[in-house]
Formats: sequence, C-alpha cells, structure tokens
Amino acid sequence: MPAAKPKLPAEAVELYNQFIHGFISRRVFFERVQRLAVGGLAASAVIEALMPDYALGQQIARTDDRLRASYQTVPSPQGNGSIKGYLVRPTSADTRAETPSRLPGVLVIHENRGLNPHIEDIARRLALANFMAFAPDGLTSLGGYPGDDYHGGQLFMKLDPQKLTEDFVAAARWLKARPDCTGTIGATGFCFGGSMANRLAVRLGPDLAAAVPYYGGPPQAEDVPKIHAAVLVHHGELDTRLADTWPAYDKALSEAHVPHEGYIYPGAVHGFNCDATPERYNKAAAELAWQRTIDWFNKYLRSS
Repeated sequence: MPAAKPKLPAEAVELYNQFIHGFISRRVFFERVQRLAVGGLAASAVIEALMPDYALGQQIARTDDRLRASYQTVPSPQGNGSIKGYLVRPTSADTRAETPSRLPGVLVIHENRGLNPHIEDIARRLALANFMAFAPDGLTSLGGYPGDDYHGGQLFMKLDPQKLTEDFVAAARWLKARPDCTGTIGATGFCFGGSMANRLAVRLGPDLAAAVPYYGGPPQAEDVPKIHAAVLVHHGELDTRLADTWPAYDKALSEAHVPHEGYIYPGAVHGFNCDATPERYNKAAAELAWQRTIDWFNKYLRSS
C-alpha cells in the first residue's frame, strides 16, 4: 500500500500563491521551495504537489451529454477587438420545445492565468444548475490560454488592464442580449476574476443583477454606490491580505443599501475553491461557498 502523501506546510502553499500571482519570480519560487524541509520530499516533489492537476479537479466531463458547449467570439471594439469564450447550456433547455428556453446567464471569470480547464469546469457546473454560463478568455488577444498556468500568468502581465476590462464588459453585454438568455445576468470570478466581478458590478450598474466574487479585491469605496447587483463575497480566513478588506467593503455596501452577504471560511487559504490544486483546496469551505453561490444566483437571477 503506498505511503500517505505528506501534508505540505503553509509556507509552501503561500510561496505558490506569491509565484502564481507574479509577486516572486520562478527562480525565487524554486529557490525558496528548496529551503523547505518537507518530510523528506525533494524540492521537485514539493513543486509537483503544488501545481494544478486539472484532471483531478474535473467534476463534469467535457463530453457530458447533459450539456451543450461551444466556443464563441464576442466583438469588443473598446477593448482588444474581440474576446473568445466558452458557452455552456443544459441540453434540456434546448430540447423541450421548438425554440430554446431562455435562461439567466452567468459570466465566469478566470484567475490571472486565462481560461484554464478548471474555469471551464466551473461553467459546466453552473450549466447543470440550469444557468447558461459564459467563461471568456482574457488572453484572447495574445493567442488564448497557452495550456499551462505559468505561461498563462506570464502572458497575463502583458495585457492592458483597461482594454481587458472592456473585453469583459463586452462579454457581459453580449450574454445579456442573447435571445436564449432571459436578459438577467450575474457574474462570478476567482482572484483576478473576483476583483473583475466587483468591477463589473460598478461598471454595469443595473445591467448586472448579482455578483459573487471569490477572494477578489473590492472596488474603490467611492464607486460602491454605483452597484445595483446583489453581492455575495467569499474569502478564506488565512488569505488575510484580501479577507481583511471585507469589513470596509461590508460597511460601504451597507451604506449604499446594496443587498449583500460575506463569508470568511475558517482555515481556508487563497484559492480554496480550486479542486485542481489539492494543497489549497478546502472541500468543506468550497462546497458550502458553492451552495451559497447557487442559492444566491437562484434568488437574484430567476424571475419571481
């Protein structure tokens, strides 16, 4: 029987977070991992344990016959010209009648690596909850997600932030205007995507009905009164840099009379929802946050 996999220390997970978010270089990441003595594991084994395993994190197969998926390209004249994304609908919505059923839409926004397989899986999960989900690839203008997160992160740093925001605005408006959408949309996202979900809540005003940022940065306090979306915030307790922003955001949302809730998940780190990175994944926190997310979208995106 194989030996149990040693649990990596919090320092190793934090090094991964710093590396994948561009705070330290690949060389510094490797050097600092080598300094960690982790139950006799070699540095290469520690690094392998920290890297995402997208096969492990796939909950819904790409070929699941309950879903109809396609890649769509959306014009973005104010951004980078266009943005490509992964559109998923439940098959049942398109086979019950001669015309497709109209569903509420959810924009799914990736981390700072582009549209990787985990985010596509999130879109499929939302479709199985009877939403139509669209997951744009912010790296479209640079050729799209390159197949691994490290190079995706390197490309991401080359993007113009203002044009990138316009790309996601265009994607949201395209989703809202589709004839198979009810015209009611929400947005969710993770890390960069969480920050972008907050930004879209400001930018889109009444055109966005709900926003669910996971461990994202809040908008500027002076912009919060522009939000019309109902906001649900998720943070990990150990992700103090972002979790510590919640009290001020909570206060600003309350003062602006924006419907909102926020949760800090005990023992959870940054990226706790990502089951493709087992050393960060917190099953209890992720499952509770996901149920709250679905409940939130059902409450604010469905017709009464």
